[in-house]
Amino acid sequence: MEQVSQAIKQMIRISDDEINELLGQALTRTFNKQEILSRPGITPNEIFFINKGIIRVSVTDNDGTDHSIHFATENQFIADYSCFILKQSSPYSLQAVEETEAVVLPRSAIEWGYKNLKEGDKLGRLIAEYYFIYQDNRIKNLYVRTPKERYDSITEVSQYS
Repeated sequence: MEQVSQAIKQMIRISDDEINELLGQALTRTFNKQEILSRPGITPNEIFFINKGIIRVSVTDNDGTDHSIHFATENQFIADYSCFILKQSSPYSLQAVEETEAVVLPRSAIEWGYKNLKEGDKLGRLIAEYYFIYQDNRIKNLYVRTPKERYDSITEVSQYS
């Protein structure tokens, strides 16, 4: 849990007791190559932090074509955040591209963090801000970068790496 602990400590001031209590509610899990972490039509109830590996986010259009829309890499949080927050079913699939080790933070841990961490609201806000900026940049990049430039910049997405 050291990697997620360090990522959180880069964002907020947090005591050892607080981080231990928060991460005591999480678990580290290894997902096999091609294993599905989250399926469409299900309300996301966890947020993943990638220690090692890559997670592909995809969506299937009305014609049944699968589209990769994002690749999350090491030291990133990943979930369908809007559906997580709104408690709505997600249109996305999250899949391990390779063997992937991730910390699984259940909704109960996230809610505990908001309620009990001195800077829990700040942590949530910073992650939400990162997600918003990432999504905004994705939209902009679709119109100003070539596909190769977008591919070459895939590792630029995390300010916490």
